[in-house]
Amino acid sequence: MNNDTMPCHLDVVKFQMILQRTLHARLDDIHDICLLNAGMTNDSFLFTYHAQQYIMRVPGEGTHELINRQYEYDNYQAIKGKQLGEHVLYLDPQTGYKLATYLTNARNCNPHDWHDVTRCMAKLRYLHRLQLHVNHTFDLYQYIDKYEALWRQASQYDDYQQTKHHIYQLRTFIDKQPHAWVLTHIDANYDNFLFTPTGQLRLIDWEYAGMQDPHVDIAMFAIYANYNRQQIDRLIDSYFEQTCPLPTRIKIYCYVAICGLLWSNWSEYKRELGVDFGAYELQQYHYAQHYYQIAEHLIEEYYGKE
Repeated sequence: MNNDTMPCHLDVVKFQMILQRTLHARLDDIHDICLLNAGMTNDSFLFTYHAQQYIMRVPGEGTHELINRQYEYDNYQAIKGKQLGEHVLYLDPQTGYKLATYLTNARNCNPHDWHDVTRCMAKLRYLHRLQLHVNHTFDLYQYIDKYEALWRQASQYDDYQQTKHHIYQLRTFIDKQPHAWVLTHIDANYDNFLFTPTGQLRLIDWEYAGMQDPHVDIAMFAIYANYNRQQIDRLIDSYFEQTCPLPTRIKIYCYVAICGLLWSNWSEYKRELGVDFGAYELQQYHYAQHYYQIAEHLIEEYYGKE
């Protein structure tokens, strides 16, 4: 393969170095390179070497402001050998370039197939019960503020400050609830759950993971899947195997609201960079608006004003 056939988004020198270091290969040894996915955070390139497919992850626009790659590297070290993530061959904690074996013929979770969803919730329970530890956290409120601070102009939503105020008030209730503190995936998007032809289930893309209340992962799955309240309740019941206490359910509603604002702020920053996620951004903001009201109502109804 020569440089003329390389995708324009890919740094040829960097790509060549990674090939040599990991596969002991040259550019001429690889075939069928193509842009597999222009994702929300990164671009992914697929290529073939000696009949095996590999995927190269390249950080997208503005990603250095959003992701700490050393943290991501530490996350992959923590899950190594635990039958959780993809098989990573190379990860640069400075640039964020990542090379992994491609899971051929794997499929994403279907969030409307409850057999799939049940298996995904079991995978999350397995992760959380491992009680893995890293030396960094993913503080939801800090990241809400961090993404907002990256904006060059005010939010497009007229009631943003009001919504944010209510989101911050939920912290009082959350802090009173018991919770574990373990390595949590954070980006528990149904698209990050891959079912392989051999029946395995892998949870990929650990760049946002950190120490957190593991119930955040349930809320994240729900808002990525654009679930309504009935579906969210079914998801919670699946994770807890029908044994979720009311305070925990309300806490997860709080997380739905908080995480909705988090990703809405993230999307507003990406939009300023020219990357518009359209309906996704509006959906996340609606979760913030709607679920802080649901949570506040339930808190007042069952526990009085917090």
